[in-house]
Amino acid sequence: MPPQMSFSDVCRSNSGVKLKASAEPPALTREPKSDKQESIMEMGNGCDLFNEMKNNFLSFKKHKYMENLEHFQALSKAQAPKFMVIACADSRVCPSNILGFQPGEAFMVRNVANMVPTYESGPSETNAALEFAVNSLEVENILIIGHSCCGGIRALMSMQDEVDSSSFIRSWVIVGKNAKLSTKAAASNLSFDQQCTHCEKESINCSLLNLLTYPWIEEKVKKGELSLHGGYYDFVDCTFEKWTLDYKGSVMEGKNRVVVKNQSFWC
Repeated sequence: MPPQMSFSDVCRSNSGVKLKASAEPPALTREPKSDKQESIMEMGNGCDLFNEMKNNFLSFKKHKYMENLEHFQALSKAQAPKFMVIACADSRVCPSNILGFQPGEAFMVRNVANMVPTYESGPSETNAALEFAVNSLEVENILIIGHSCCGGIRALMSMQDEVDSSSFIRSWVIVGKNAKLSTKAAASNLSFDQQCTHCEKESINCSLLNLLTYPWIEEKVKKGELSLHGGYYDFVDCTFEKWTLDYKGSVMEGKNRVVVKNQSFWC
């Protein structure tokens, strides 16, 4: 039995695979590739991707890490970010890329549709990160960033039933059910796409209210030690909206409606 090829073996032999492929005569039809051939070609493409990743890392090391060695050595001992950022896992939405956060400046958690469950909802990766960022790192700002064309919000708005236990996505995005209900009440005359856009922003505000259900977050907000912010990135037009929760105003509304301040539009 021939020995199995390792991933590195495939990487080294990838150039040979390409040469063999280019040497084949053109034809209108070809024999379908075997599963083994497809696997080798896919692994070869993976090698190209990781070679690019390697070059990016080495460039980062040379031009950023080594040129700011003292800063990175300090970060290796401790972190003291001013921001916690809760953003969507969408590959088109990278907070560091669009807002320029540098290492050590923002503690980040990304999930589907940038949602924050209520305190009563129980443990999740998001509220575990909140606990660490607020109580251990003592961040001064929490920024929730939503975005245009959000698949998670579209899934929420498309749901016919409240919960489908067979779908992890449905079980998660139901966190935004209040945003969906508010959207249906306020924008029922709009097209489905317009309703999704409305809900993308409404969901951010509902998550800001959900943050106040955590006693240790509300206590710090009340004392002025922590500020809660919303942000909306429209990557179609490349614009960004930012606003801040007005805690006193929201409390007067009974904590079921967001009152905001310091709104700004960046374009």
